Amino acid sequence: MPRTGAKNVQVAFSAGRLTHFGGVYLLHAFLQQLQIRTFLSRLLRTPERNNHFSITERLFALLYPMILGLEKIELSALLGTNGVFQYLTGLPRFPNPTTLRRFLVGKSDELLPKLHAAHNALRAQFLAVSFPASSICLDFDSTTRTLYGNQEGAAKGYNPHHKGKKSYHPLICTEAHRKECLGGALRYGNAHTAAGVKEMLREVLALLPRGIRSLRTRADSGFYDGDFVAQLSQNGVKFAIVAHMTAPVRHKVPGLRYQKVSNILSTAEFPYKPHDWDKKYRFVVLREKLTEKRDEQLTLFKSNAYSYHVIVTNLPLTPYGIFTFYEDRAGLERIIRIAKDDYSFGTAPTNNFKANALYAELSMLAYNLVVWFKFLCLPDNWQSYTVGTLRHKLLLIPGIFTKTGNRPSLKLPKNCLYQNEFLYAQKRIGKLKPLV
Repeated sequence: MPRTGAKNVQVAFSAGRLTHFGGVYLLHAFLQQLQIRTFLSRLLRTPERNNHFSITERLFALLYPMILGLEKIELSALLGTNGVFQYLTGLPRFPNPTTLRRFLVGKSDELLPKLHAAHNALRAQFLAVSFPASSICLDFDSTTRTLYGNQEGAAKGYNPHHKGKKSYHPLICTEAHRKECLGGALRYGNAHTAAGVKEMLREVLALLPRGIRSLRTRADSGFYDGDFVAQLSQNGVKFAIVAHMTAPVRHKVPGLRYQKVSNILSTAEFPYKPHDWDKKYRFVVLREKLTEKRDEQLTLFKSNAYSYHVIVTNLPLTPYGIFTFYEDRAGLERIIRIAKDDYSFGTAPTNNFKANALYAELSMLAYNLVVWFKFLCLPDNWQSYTVGTLRHKLLLIPGIFTKTGNRPSLKLPKNCLYQNEFLYAQKRIGKLKPLV
């Protein structure tokens, strides 16, 4: 006889104290041990009257859904029905979506600069206490977030994937080794790629701890800007920035003396001072023989069966070494994709630009909280995991909440595959010191 499933199963909606977010207790314990909510409350103090929720309660009501993968503010209402989640996270009640949207719109003018400063203060603290390297590599880039509707600030501009569509054009700076976001800002869709980058660089440099012996920066051709390059040079930052193929550069590169790297690649370099720049800089060239397959894909300058890639730099590396260093910047694309897909960075939950900028700042804070939690609390072989993997393996472990005597108890599955990692993180959390 064919096998059949279970029959005559009685279903009853009577079980209490269940949660799908058992593992979120670890994240809560991490935030609690460091007293991050107290830290933010001190810096975000804002006078209010007759409000059922404090500033930090509303902020964390937006942060937790981002971390748990509830992409839209409407989905945060699911957490309002989970009393165990509220108990574990210290939220006595959960604001409804309308309350959260009104909060973003009503408080953005006052709260955005305060939250940005508080986020920078957190960045500085975590860099100071936990950064293991004497070398820091900053990657700058912009991205686009296509929008549909009439949101303030949405405009037609640089949008390579959806040409002609309205979008936002955020700017981002990340640290290449530990993958944390050291700067992120929402901008109008018609903003120039490098708009605001000098201010962001100034802020990021102020965050860095003393003792950094090597500070390097990479950026694509959108940041080929004389003022930005001069700022990097004046601050002792080594850089590799893709150069624009202007007419003078195109005229120079074919006639240079090239050194062979392989049967396809060769390199050269030349000093050059672009118009309105402060001085001459070193330009390095990678010449690549065109093949039939590659020729279809290349959009760079081509001449006489070669393509040319040019970088302006002050790094003391060989020309090919500079291109190798720049190619490692590809990891930034993954970070941006994670920020946009997993944390809703650059979305428009309201029609108000400043409110959306506040939401973008929160999404970057959510991203960093997970990076810091992972770095300080999880085993080495978990450091490469994305937040999606962490949700699956740790944060969304189901559990049941009970009380024995007068003591609360969170019971997780007996056959949990990641019990050792959970206990490891719990032990590491207990050793952390509160932020000052």
